[in-house]
Amino acid sequence: MHAVTPFSRADNSLLGRWWWTVDRWVLTAVLLLMLVGAALALAASPAAAERIGLDPFHFARQQLLFLPVALVVMIGVSLLSRTGIQRIGTAGTVLGIVLLALTLILGAELNGARRWLPLGGFHLQPSEFVKPCLAVFMAAVLARPREEQLRYGTLLASLPVVLAALLLVLQPDIGMATTVAAVWFVQMFVAGMPLGLAVLGAAATAGGLVFAYHNLTHVKARIDQFIDPTTGDTYQVDTSLRAFEAGGLFGRGPGEGVVKNTLPDAHTDFIFAVAAEEFGVIACIVIIGLFGFIVFRGFARAMRGGDLFSLIAVAGLLAQFGFQALINMGVAVRLLPAKGMTLPFLSYGGSSTMATAIGLGMVLALTRERRSNEGSVL
Repeated sequence: MHAVTPFSRADNSLLGRWWWTVDRWVLTAVLLLMLVGAALALAASPAAAERIGLDPFHFARQQLLFLPVALVVMIGVSLLSRTGIQRIGTAGTVLGIVLLALTLILGAELNGARRWLPLGGFHLQPSEFVKPCLAVFMAAVLARPREEQLRYGTLLASLPVVLAALLLVLQPDIGMATTVAAVWFVQMFVAGMPLGLAVLGAAATAGGLVFAYHNLTHVKARIDQFIDPTTGDTYQVDTSLRAFEAGGLFGRGPGEGVVKNTLPDAHTDFIFAVAAEEFGVIACIVIIGLFGFIVFRGFARAMRGGDLFSLIAVAGLLAQFGFQALINMGVAVRLLPAKGMTLPFLSYGGSSTMATAIGLGMVLALTRERRSNEGSVL
């Protein structure tokens, strides 16, 4: 019997060509992550909303709105041609850096940091949108012919990264700045970075972290608490670990968890702890597996494509996606110092959800199988 599909192979429409060329396995894994995110939004957010005097389903309603919109955005971006992706990356990098600068002047301050721009009833976090665009811009520059790279490619690709990282440090958002630097390193490595430049980049990153430790109080406090938990308040991480213990292998059941009632960031930074308590360690392993599958499957598809631009861009986009998930989950089990970073598609947050959708839409667009009769958008 033949599988039922929405389009026949003879369908030469835009959506028909998309369906038969897009990586449907990655698309399915992303859809599963979104479904998990919807379930966790209903589980974790009511308690967080009630604690600050909002309607219990305030955050859940917003996240359940964000996720379908993010799905449409991701599919829309995945329809674009390589040229269209490059244009978005260039325009988004320029606009994103401008918005990062404006955030320092006009941004709303929360917990001593300016990371959000107020837009009507929403708060936009420009740094989330800079990441995928910057990765594509860097890939477009680094994929130029080798003789052009030697003259100006490396410098041109690095300048926006340095500028964006500097603006992020000033917010301050050391975690995001470190992620941008790590993605730069990954893309330069894929592009054939000279060994001397690799050593210089690693030394500069290490020097930046040492500088941040000695000059930024909150960075020093978080690292000290990670090394020696008795030096500060570790309530959130300790509560998160208790949630993993309480959940066991199979969890206490949907809605039966109690950690969300006392953990301030249960619906954002520590959503993984809610998943562990209510659905168990087995569910957490499945979540980790979905993230890992998307990353490794995307890399494999990009390597088969034979297109240097797509390979470098996908490497950067998936490195961002993987690093963000790894950092969030690592913090939840005290494998990494505390850092306010969301878990893609699972944590509450409009900026993070939409930016992740754009990034994975770019991955799907750049890993599509190319046909000789395929048209292009943009």
